[in-house]
Amino acid sequence: MKRTENQSGTDFPANQKTKPNYILDFNEEFDQSTIDTAKWIPYYLPQWSSREKSRPSYELADGQLILKITKDQEPWCPEFNGGVKCSSFQTGLFSGEVGTPLGQHRFNPLCRVRQSQRAAKLYTPLYGYIEIRAKVELGPNNVAAFWMIGFEDSPEKSGEVCIMEVKGRNIIDGQFVNGNGIHPFGDTSLKDEFFEDKIDFDPSVFNIYAAKWQPNQVDFFINNGLVRSISQAPAYEMQLMLNIYEIPAEHQGNVFYPNGMVVDYVRGYSLKL
Repeated sequence: MKRTENQSGTDFPANQKTKPNYILDFNEEFDQSTIDTAKWIPYYLPQWSSREKSRPSYELADGQLILKITKDQEPWCPEFNGGVKCSSFQTGLFSGEVGTPLGQHRFNPLCRVRQSQRAAKLYTPLYGYIEIRAKVELGPNNVAAFWMIGFEDSPEKSGEVCIMEVKGRNIIDGQFVNGNGIHPFGDTSLKDEFFEDKIDFDPSVFNIYAAKWQPNQVDFFINNGLVRSISQAPAYEMQLMLNIYEIPAEHQGNVFYPNGMVVDYVRGYSLKL
């Protein structure tokens, strides 16, 4: 039976792996003792910093990935992103030569490549259905996110499709605000359409967040229920980004360590031809 909501303290059940009219291309159950580097690059935008500084804090346990921020964790890119900490995995990587501004997700106009990276396309689909089953435990300065960015081997292929963005400060009494939508960045064919919706679900239990990405449209879902449709879409290969941040001193409150996002699975499907 289709369910479109959870109850406080109750996990939304996992979906079946098979979907009508789709082929399962990417299936990550996190059931190994080490991260599968054929599927994931365990760094966050290392070209702007280094692999050492952008290395994530995480563990694998009971078939789940726990991405976390620890108290003694160092900022990932102090030169361009200040005191922000990040633990992240991504499924692609591209950048230019050291000293150039060429690279994926140039979040600050001052960014310059600080460490050269070998290009990698582990999972970079063009269209499909992407879903994650996850839960979060966040302090007020944390953000957990699951999103896609263009591979950006040319600057205009830089749009973002955000499927899940949960800010710890917006979790109140078993409710939360989820961000989803499209950011164009350097893609002039797109316009910014990003939304933050108050969700009457409990984010500390497992929920399913998904996007159906097709030419000229992206549909967003939570727990298999349609949240919205946006009538535009990036038209180039995109990679998955899975991460948790700590943004220092943004909000005072119940700051605690470790905090994190627990991921049960990540799946990517392509439409049967």
